[in-house]
Amino acid sequence: MDGLAKGVWSMERKKLPVGIDSFEKLRREAFYYVDKTGLIIDLLNNWGEVNLFTRPRRFGKTLNMSMLKSFFEIGADRTLFDGLAISRETALCEAYMGKFPVVFVSLKDVDGLTFENAYGKLRDILRAEISRLSFLMQSEQIAEDDKYSFERFLREQDTLDDVQKSLKMLSSLLYQHYGQKVILLIDEYDVPLDKAFQHGYYKEMVALIRSLFSRALKTNDFLQFAVLTGCLRVSKESIFTGLNNMTVHSIADANFDEYFGFTDHEVREMLEYYGLESHLNETREWYDGYRFGNQDVYCPWDVINYCYALRASESAQPKAYWINTSGNDMVRKLIGKAADGTTQMEIERLIAGETIVKTLNENLTHNEVDANVENIWSLLYMTGYLTGTFDPSSNRYRLKIPNREIRQIYTQQVLEWFKEKAAAETEKLSVLYTAFESGDTETITDYLNEQLLDTVSFYDAQESFYHGFLLALLNTCANWRVSSNMETGKGRSDILVERKDRKIGFVIEVKDVKDEKRLDTACATALKQIEDKNYIAVLNRYRVKEIWIYGIAFCDKECRVVVKRMG
Repeated sequence: MDGLAKGVWSMERKKLPVGIDSFEKLRREAFYYVDKTGLIIDLLNNWGEVNLFTRPRRFGKTLNMSMLKSFFEIGADRTLFDGLAISRETALCEAYMGKFPVVFVSLKDVDGLTFENAYGKLRDILRAEISRLSFLMQSEQIAEDDKYSFERFLREQDTLDDVQKSLKMLSSLLYQHYGQKVILLIDEYDVPLDKAFQHGYYKEMVALIRSLFSRALKTNDFLQFAVLTGCLRVSKESIFTGLNNMTVHSIADANFDEYFGFTDHEVREMLEYYGLESHLNETREWYDGYRFGNQDVYCPWDVINYCYALRASESAQPKAYWINTSGNDMVRKLIGKAADGTTQMEIERLIAGETIVKTLNENLTHNEVDANVENIWSLLYMTGYLTGTFDPSSNRYRLKIPNREIRQIYTQQVLEWFKEKAAAETEKLSVLYTAFESGDTETITDYLNEQLLDTVSFYDAQESFYHGFLLALLNTCANWRVSSNMETGKGRSDILVERKDRKIGFVIEVKDVKDEKRLDTACATALKQIEDKNYIAVLNRYRVKEIWIYGIAFCDKECRVVVKRMG
């Protein structure tokens, strides 16, 4: 297609909304819009007083919040919704469209290296919304005394108490002015807590946000209803203390499951609209695979960006658009705390296309996320790095990597974080390597027990897990060749290690027992198996000078190690 023809072709179609999260701008300026106004219908038919939607970054939360503002706010432009699903609900539109005062704040930019920096950002955001509503200063329906806090914000003289009361104050003034209760929209509510946790002022920010939300959501007589969005479902004990009127819609819930992210039908329609339907398969392979409730969805950010690239050149290849926008600091920090080998081994299983089964906690404080490395799976699930289905029979989740984009992110970035961590652990690991080469069972036992204490759950306790746990640890030594289930002698050894200079080698047989009293017996059985089946045959064939055999038995979070020198 020549340049002129391509230009005409482009002008006939709506623009792709790359980075556009204003519903009004998107509709006024002829951007392509995937109709999510059914959210309004379901929200009004199933609404609670405080509604929290948790979804990963870049799944359309801010655009949906902007849509809600455009629909409900007094003075709404009805033409913005022409031709959309909500416009067919005439009775509902008559009762609700343009009938409510709305307060809309996004906390996604409340960030800073110190609490003072972040607090300043929060003040700026609140002041911007107050300035948008500055007409209230001239309202004759509002008592002058009630305007003092409002005026202090406009003069940049607001106090901490003003900030904490700000959302409730706005609700009160709007109610006095219009005689109608207020709809409160708070986008990315958890970002201030995430940033505070990363930079070390979490307690101060929790106290501030708790006070702000408590007054706005718990003791606000002027509230019609509130909608909050975020990535994590932060526990009530953290910032929602005593808030009993909140309804949470997480990624595991079936309600509202199709309104955040694109469905397969919506992606097909978009590709067909732009004449790109031949690219459906790779779009699906790269960006589909998320499971929200009962709905399979694509990441909207990726689909829009890929379509944009294809419109410029139909030879454009899919790539990972999401990683640089996903807010991965907490994931990286938690991976940095992951015990050696175990988590990496499970990540490698996921990269290979396998599933893992985990118990998840969707209701965490940030402190709890950091306290236990097993919470990494809950975090990866809630932030979009994993998807999964719930198994009610075991009360656990089957987790997997959703698509090729996220698999590439794991391969290129997450494993790199593990390498950085391994480099930091070199000194401790070198002690372990020396212990294995010298038959120092006490050091080996102490190290393994320390790692088991932090990493193994009751459900993981089986021989295949312990085998992989050891294999991942031993594979970190650059001076060794490590083999798993290698055919040697009269069978297959669990783990066989040969130093590259062939001066030392050892064989490990792994056993799992359910009774700690059987650990010694299991170790002895392991050594006997190695000898009876001559697992050291391959080491002898390669003339390895010094050979050790190890029997290692595990019981939940305990292990026992015995050794015998064979040459």
